[in-house]
Amino acid sequence: MLNNFDILIIGGGAAGFFTAINTAELNPNVSIAILERGKEVLTKVRVSGGGRCNVTHAQFIPKELSQNYPRGEKELLGPFHTFMTGDTIAWFSNRGIELKTEEDGRIFPASDSSQTIIDCFESEAQRLGVSVLKGHSVKNIKKENDTWSLITSEGTFEATKLVVASGSNTKVWGILERLGHSMVTPVPSLFTFNIDDERIKDLPGLSTSASVSVMDHRGKVVLESDGPLLITHWGMSGPAILKLSAWGARILNKLDYQFTIKVNWMEMASKDEALEYLKTAKQQFGRKTVSKRPHFDLPKRLWQSLVHASGIEETMKWADVTSAELKLLSKQLTEAEFKVVGKSTFKEEFVTAGGVELKEVNFKTFESKLHKNLYFAGEVLNIDAITGGFNFQNAWTGGYMVAHALAQEEL
Repeated sequence: MLNNFDILIIGGGAAGFFTAINTAELNPNVSIAILERGKEVLTKVRVSGGGRCNVTHAQFIPKELSQNYPRGEKELLGPFHTFMTGDTIAWFSNRGIELKTEEDGRIFPASDSSQTIIDCFESEAQRLGVSVLKGHSVKNIKKENDTWSLITSEGTFEATKLVVASGSNTKVWGILERLGHSMVTPVPSLFTFNIDDERIKDLPGLSTSASVSVMDHRGKVVLESDGPLLITHWGMSGPAILKLSAWGARILNKLDYQFTIKVNWMEMASKDEALEYLKTAKQQFGRKTVSKRPHFDLPKRLWQSLVHASGIEETMKWADVTSAELKLLSKQLTEAEFKVVGKSTFKEEFVTAGGVELKEVNFKTFESKLHKNLYFAGEVLNIDAITGGFNFQNAWTGGYMVAHALAQEEL
């Protein structure tokens, strides 16, 4: 059975729906179909932000926004001048969706439910007559003259325009390679560090600010980050760690996720500065028990763990602490080394570095430089970001640019 549409979009995720909706609004007389291989659509939207959907991030200057993309920073700068955070907020507001900004800059629906975004996309697609075809896995793509032919598990489809918004679907990537596109090999981009260490064994759920350095096998610092750090049952997570995983995606892959990190729990303070403070504390609090009262605004349980790791007994008073123990404590506070023995990824929220080689895409339109009327949006491109709503913003911007490029073409 042959199914003809003006525009076919591969992928029923955020980028696919956003492209379809904007295209349908700009081209009300064209036929558009979304082909989704799974039984459900918008699955990443559903689980994003712990089920709240981190729609975007409160950065309103294009250059500053682009700096959150380890891959795609240069390419997205121009598109962000056309559509970025403020435009995203306005787009949802125009459809009755109120968004809210949290202290860390992340933006969520006021309902605190990803279902709000899903309902918006599905109702808009239905209102605009976009066909959403689930369970349609693309097996092959061919181009004959000016027509794209897609062989799927449910039949053959033809269209004049083709948009690939399939994310990290490696089967589609293989098809794109056969069409001549270079595909950058995918590696995990957002993941937590697996660490088995007595110092943090009993501290899951504890969150604090820290600066973190990654060292290679020669002891050379290859990555640095700072910000909130979360101790988990399997190691360390939080923005400080996730920024390292994003910026160092390929570096850490080459290290086979076996490396050493150095954590400064005092963030910017040096070991010598910490030692001077500890010497003063020894004089000032001589009769008090070291472990009872935390210093440097550290969480009490973390302070006690670092004190213990320095060889200072639980009942020891400041006056009895030796110079050697003070030096060890200053090192634990500012240069605590931890062995990373693997990674844990975010399963449904899995983000990869990799995809279509960016040099092969025209970022004024997001059209392929190799094939006319072939467009890309979202994570299928070799673009990814740190955590905080930036990956979705890439999807919104790409979808908007593709829709406007299609609106200017004769269909």
